[in-house]
Amino acid sequence: MTRALILGGTADASLLAAEVARAGLDAVYSYGGRTRSPADQPLPTRIGGFGGVSGLAEYIRREGITHAIDATHPFAAEMSRNAVAACTQTSTPLIALERAPWTKAPGDNWIEVADVSAAAAALPEAPAKVFLAIGRQHIAPLAAKPQHTYTLRFVDPPDTLLPFAAEVVVSRGPFLLNGELEMLRERGIGWIVARNSGGNGARAKIDAARLLGLPVIMITRPELPERRRVESVTEVMQWLGHEARLGA
Repeated sequence: MTRALILGGTADASLLAAEVARAGLDAVYSYGGRTRSPADQPLPTRIGGFGGVSGLAEYIRREGITHAIDATHPFAAEMSRNAVAACTQTSTPLIALERAPWTKAPGDNWIEVADVSAAAAALPEAPAKVFLAIGRQHIAPLAAKPQHTYTLRFVDPPDTLLPFAAEVVVSRGPFLLNGELEMLRERGIGWIVARNSGGNGARAKIDAARLLGLPVIMITRPELPERRRVESVTEVMQWLGHEARLGA
């Protein structure tokens, strides 16, 4: 009998959970615990970390997990690495549901960097208005450039002091192009710092930057261990031995 573990937290993971539930498969959906009010799922749900590779391996054995799906954010590198290691230890089949990264289009003005520290270094020295689309747990290196006026957008209000002065917008995506254009114009944003998350739910800010001629400091994805990877829920369902019924 199949018993799947979905390592989730993304819109794609929620779509997968819906398909798995429709197919009547035994599965558990796992949230990392970063968001205080995560979206409800149609599957049994657990919230919180596993305790590293050994904890995840123990959970897989204890819960009788037969298949693992890494549908975490493309920048959740530690969890993805732990999943590869734990599934190797337990001989558990693993597949990654990972959206393709964005690619530059004509008119894009990207400065591609390896990490947030490099993104901070790439910002100008002259004061500017900067939109940070990188998540609250990654913003500390931007304290090196306190002369800028920052706008941040979080799913939850911050529960700790930020390392620099900033305006916080609390909102949950997906975000549409017209809304992103309005937000960038109203705040007079001159620079955007973003992670190359891929997908459609967060792309609008990149399209808006192109239309407004704004430079984007684009953080490239982290290197991850080799693992089987697909880009659609349909492919994951086929891997699990079931056909997805999207829209049914």
